[in-house]
Amino acid sequence: MGYILLFLIGFGLTVSGGVTLITYLNFIPAGLSWLDYFIFIQGRIECYLFPIGIIILAIAINKLPNIPVK
Repeated sequence: MGYILLFLIGFGLTVSGGVTLITYLNFIPAGLSWLDYFIFIQGRIECYLFPIGIIILAIAINKLPNIPVK
């Protein structure tokens, strides 16, 4: 049960971080280059939720029990 909760937490962090990254892509048509975009998101704490969520998801998926499919 704990790994399912860990999976859901990782999924939530990944979604919120991914939505934030996509939202900040709106700065590119406003005149920022890709390099400026990456420098900008490097300084934003909420953008780190995406890789943290991916890591938590990977841990939870590896630890979930393997249920055979009939």
